[in-house]
Amino acid sequence: MILCDIGNSFYHFYKEGKVWKEPVGGMPSLVDNERIFTVSVNADALDRLSRKYDVVDLSNELPFDTEYIGLGADRAFACYAANDGVVVDAGSAITVDIMQEGLHLGGFILPGISTFVESYAKISKRLDVGFNMSVNLDALPQNTKDAISYGAMIAIVGAIKEASRNKFIYFTGGDGKFLSRFFENRSAVDDTLIFKGMMKLIREREFVC
Repeated sequence: MILCDIGNSFYHFYKEGKVWKEPVGGMPSLVDNERIFTVSVNADALDRLSRKYDVVDLSNELPFDTEYIGLGADRAFACYAANDGVVVDAGSAITVDIMQEGLHLGGFILPGISTFVESYAKISKRLDVGFNMSVNLDALPQNTKDAISYGAMIAIVGAIKEASRNKFIYFTGGDGKFLSRFFENRSAVDDTLIFKGMMKLIREREFVC
């Protein structure tokens, strides 16, 4: 059995603790007779995969308690795995979802760190100075690079802190590990959260693997 989270750019695979990704533009080389359970936000990539392999799409199978309209299947499965706490998926956009004993209270979306930095460069060439990954959020900046870095991080970290209200935070995504350092006491980095949600549903529904 293989698990696959299909995004806009990559197939993210999971099997027996191993995680890897492949571009959605190509066809992954997998064992032909092995069943693949998927969660997808990319209908075309899902269709291509289904033409060659035995695919079971779980995207619409999740009994998820929420009033949020338009919640992506990937976010829903990560929240399903967490059950209680805050789920932060930090990529080109940062999604923040709040869970309370299996109930999805809601969530919001922020620009990702790279998106923040790129937006400054579009304002003025003088602001195209890069990003300081080590910026100190406890001191006011004294140069433009630090000022941009501070502004981006204060917005992101402050919003997550306000939403979390001392709940445990699960970080995932490309910038998850970096963001987690601002929440050392009550947080964890888990890039398999979506897959854990998929496994939870597979066990509960007793899907044939």
